[in-house]
Amino acid sequence: MPNINRSAPVWLFDLDNTLHDASHAIFPAITARMTRYIADLLGDGVTPASLELADATRAAYWLRYGATLLGLIKHHQVHAADFLSETHRIGDLTTLIRAERGLGKLLRALPGRKILLTNGPLSYSRDVLRLLGLQRQFSAHIAIESMQVHGRLQPKPSKLMLRRLMRKQGIQAGRCILVEDTLANLRNAKMLGLRTVWITQYLRQRGAAAGIPKRQNRPSFVDVKVKSVKHLPTRLNQLR
Repeated sequence: MPNINRSAPVWLFDLDNTLHDASHAIFPAITARMTRYIADLLGDGVTPASLELADATRAAYWLRYGATLLGLIKHHQVHAADFLSETHRIGDLTTLIRAERGLGKLLRALPGRKILLTNGPLSYSRDVLRLLGLQRQFSAHIAIESMQVHGRLQPKPSKLMLRRLMRKQGIQAGRCILVEDTLANLRNAKMLGLRTVWITQYLRQRGAAAGIPKRQNRPSFVDVKVKSVKHLPTRLNQLR
């Protein structure tokens, strides 16, 4: 049964590079497929564009819109379902996934309700949760396909999407804690009144393209900065 204590926190957990190390193998595989997809898109119908141009386009859209897909929809009229299907067709996730042990026990011990909020597609994120053994730890699973506002796709860091989510879930911003690796998502959440946790242990592999400061100082919009989600229980007093 979901926790109905209205004073308890509601945790919004990101998936990739928060609950598991997507940078180890999964992100490189997805990025390679995105780059090839964009190369075909930018080509003349016979010859693909260069991988260098495609990769630069991918990164530029990610930085500008928070999700490469949004740039492709806006500038190239790409169909979201086609893009998500093609780019996440990366084979057996069992051989690619890497994560810490004990995450299920940790999530069960945290007070309040937990919601998965991921910019990944449902089929992919569902498989990752299954492999992590975390399917039963979340009262809701919100993947990118469900992030529609007024008929338009609005994934993280969209404030409109976060407002809609809270309204639909019947929760106030002050009760929500967003746990993320991506600063842009945390910044917008803080502007809405959510509390914010920055997970940093996988940032070493993402580099400057993700807009991560070299020294990884805690920005003012981050309430708690921790290396791993396993450190959350010791920082609960800073999230009240």
